[in-house]
Amino acid sequence: MTVFCQRCGTGVPASAQYCSNCCAAIPAAQPSPGRQLIRPLIGRQVGGVCIAFARANGWDVTVVRIIAVVGLICSSGLVGVAYLALWIGIPEETPPMPGAYPPTV
Repeated sequence: MTVFCQRCGTGVPASAQYCSNCCAAIPAAQPSPGRQLIRPLIGRQVGGVCIAFARANGWDVTVVRIIAVVGLICSSGLVGVAYLALWIGIPEETPPMPGAYPPTV
C-alpha cells in the first residue's frame, strides 16, 4: 500500500516515516475507532450481551439473539457458558448522571 507525502505528493511505502523526496515526516495512520463493546442499560433481555455485540458491529439485535439461541441448543450449553463469561467480562453502560436510574420503557 502506498501513502502520499502531504508536502510534495510523492508516493512512499506505508512503513516509511519520512518522505524520500523532501524529508518531511509522514504521520502514522490512526486506526478508525469502532463502537465500544458495552452492555446498554435499556433494550437488553437477559444480560445485554447480544445487544452489545449488535450495536458494536452494526448488526440487527434479533439476528444476534436467534444465533445465540440456536448456538446454545446446538452446542450443548457451551454458548451458555460463553454468554455468562461475556456477561461478566463486558462492562455495563454507566448511567447519565451518578445515582440516576435508567428510564422505564
